[in-house]
Amino acid sequence: MREIPHGEGLLGPLLLARGGVDRSAVHRNDADWLSAAWSDPATRVLLVHDGNTMIRRHNGTAELVLVSPHEAPDGERYLLGVDADGVAYFAVATTLPLPTPYPLPKGAEVAEAVQDAPDWADVAAEGLRRAGAVLGDRDAGLLVNAVALEAWHTTHEHCPRCGAATTVIAGGHMRVCPKDGSQHFPRVDPAVIMLVHDGDDRCLLARGPQWPEGRFSVLAGFVEPGESLEQAVAREVLEEVGVTVRTPRYMGSQPWPFPRSLMLGFFAEAASTEIILDRDEIAEAMWLTRSELGAAVENGEVRLPPGVSIARRLIESWYGAPLSGDW
Repeated sequence: MREIPHGEGLLGPLLLARGGVDRSAVHRNDADWLSAAWSDPATRVLLVHDGNTMIRRHNGTAELVLVSPHEAPDGERYLLGVDADGVAYFAVATTLPLPTPYPLPKGAEVAEAVQDAPDWADVAAEGLRRAGAVLGDRDAGLLVNAVALEAWHTTHEHCPRCGAATTVIAGGHMRVCPKDGSQHFPRVDPAVIMLVHDGDDRCLLARGPQWPEGRFSVLAGFVEPGESLEQAVAREVLEEVGVTVRTPRYMGSQPWPFPRSLMLGFFAEAASTEIILDRDEIAEAMWLTRSELGAAVENGEVRLPPGVSIARRLIESWYGAPLSGDW
């Protein structure tokens, strides 16, 4: 039997918890600095639409396609930060400048200001689920930040108190109501995600009712008001599969901006093993030994979450090695 050693970290990095740019909160309310940064031709701008941006792939690598401020179309503007060389980065929520023959995402249009930009080879519109694992640290951090801000802004255009249209300020990190003066900040919804294991070298995987056959992951759920993270772990596991757990052990966190979650990863030891499903939440669940999991992934009976997810890191860390079989 192989136990998970206490103190041992996750196998591999959490791919959406990376970054290489200081978020520079000190500049968000400095109108003169923001104006000067936007006027600087060295400033780089990421265009974001519906969680997608322009990605260039070449020889197994991927990078963001960034433009200068004068090339960027109109749109809501968000300060993403400043790098160690003093280069400022912004995101603009706008349509995407997609060259033919690449298809436009649903609802997007070609932005005339940059549609003639040079060197469009190997460029396409992609989002974090597809590209997050292959981007470098800086680019992954920029895109996570931009996608999260865009998702929040698109659903908070009006004041929740009076319904008036709100205004974007603070470099895109606040909206203010011009009618009642209330301030509104980007939301983050904490969610626990946990790999449950027992003393017989087994882990618990489950499939949601909306998922196709063979698609399995670990359990997860949102933290409720007045609840600790450890309490949320125990409650969610008990509610979804009827298993009681003890000694939840925190392993790491990463943003999951679909639209605004922060995933907090745990290992938890099962105190009971009988599975009683909540059919509204879980279609099936099963205990697998390490050898059974490896074989099921190898023969295609089990498909695991993508490498960009914290769920995949929890599963591979428990298993002890990388696994194939993405969704």
